[in-house]
Amino acid sequence: MATAAAARHVVAVPYPGRGHVNPMLVVCRLLAAADAALSVTVVVTEEWHALLAAAGVPGTLPDRVRLATIPNVIPSERVRGADFAGFVEAVHIKMVAPVERLLDRLSLERKPDAIVADTFLAWGVGVGSARGIPVCSLWTQPATFFLALWHLDRWPPVDGHQGEEGLSCRSLDQYLPFPALAPVKCSDMKTLRSMVLPMKRLAQVFSNLRKAQCVLFTSFYELETGAIDGTSQVVPCPIYAVGPSIPYMPLEGDSGEFHHEEDYFGWLDAQPRSSVLYVSFGTHVSMPSSQLEEVALGLHESTVRFFWVARDRASTATLEQISAGGKGLVVPWCDQLKVLCHPSVGGFLSHCGWNSTLEAVFAGVPMLAFPVAWDQLVIGHLVADEWKIGVDLRERRREDGVVGRAAICDTVTKLMDLTDDDSLEMRRRAAELREASRRAVQEVSGGQNCCS
Repeated sequence: MATAAAARHVVAVPYPGRGHVNPMLVVCRLLAAADAALSVTVVVTEEWHALLAAAGVPGTLPDRVRLATIPNVIPSERVRGADFAGFVEAVHIKMVAPVERLLDRLSLERKPDAIVADTFLAWGVGVGSARGIPVCSLWTQPATFFLALWHLDRWPPVDGHQGEEGLSCRSLDQYLPFPALAPVKCSDMKTLRSMVLPMKRLAQVFSNLRKAQCVLFTSFYELETGAIDGTSQVVPCPIYAVGPSIPYMPLEGDSGEFHHEEDYFGWLDAQPRSSVLYVSFGTHVSMPSSQLEEVALGLHESTVRFFWVARDRASTATLEQISAGGKGLVVPWCDQLKVLCHPSVGGFLSHCGWNSTLEAVFAGVPMLAFPVAWDQLVIGHLVADEWKIGVDLRERRREDGVVGRAAICDTVTKLMDLTDDDSLEMRRRAAELREASRRAVQEVSGGQNCCS
């Protein structure tokens, strides 16, 4: 797989999920750009190879970054959200042997000089160590979440009889000497602990991680200063913040050239500046239909313009009904980064996946955080309380756990009001982080980005 001219060869193994594959590809592009004598082989399942090929991704990769496949030994990407624990187990047990066989085949030509393995592949470091290959671990979630999980064995007990409100007032920084852990609430820890099997595997991940050569974070220092400093104090190997995992797509001339690649850009072009709320809950929406209904009706009552990516067409009947008057547009897919960078977009209602959050920060767009699970819970607090670039809607839940349409309407209206003092302050903060993010991208890529 390595080209004959390449003096060094790295094998990259992402965790098989969109939130992991995409940032791994960004890091591989960076590695190839930084070393003209380096080739990279990215290991994906056959299904993931087909998904990337359908999106045209292989054609965007540098010549020295190649894809190699292993069989589809894990559940399909299309259904993994239905049984998250089962998917985690399959990755933990069934991926190891095919990856080992591929590494051994590659080593027949020449043993790889290093492996970059997603941190969540608990076996990644061991596979490299058994073959005398150093392993760099790639963490594709917030450094704040990493620091919290590193101290998993020191989390305080959470009494099941304590009220949610009381738990949300207590933070992990009250128990550990890291102020950066203030966004990690005891209520979040209670939710995470309920995911018994994934948390068990996570303990193995962090045990094995101690033997890694280094840890790479898809973050940047200005965004998570305290967490990055705190992590460097406790992890027994070097750590590097490699910048936000933003796709690098240099364009010739004006960035406006992309506006009419898709029909939806015509609709965005026709809207006033900063008037559109972009809505997307990621690839796997685990939100109940009743909650999605409240979101849709809350948006309708707000009369704010919206652009909603609803991947499940079966759930969009209400969306299409409320967008019939021209105030909204519902699509099954979009180029998210380009949409966020469009001048008509003035807010982002998001599940707070890390990649989506980094793209919002890069675009300078304030957020309405609607976290559902896992690191999203912590990111929601970072957005609202630490960075102060948005509002955490999860904090507006009723006793039944649902955020009602009235609360959604009020929050959306306030965020999108360009004369509101709180909205203006969030936009000022978002603009500051946008500039810091773009400096970080320039430092690591040395090139122009699609939103420059």
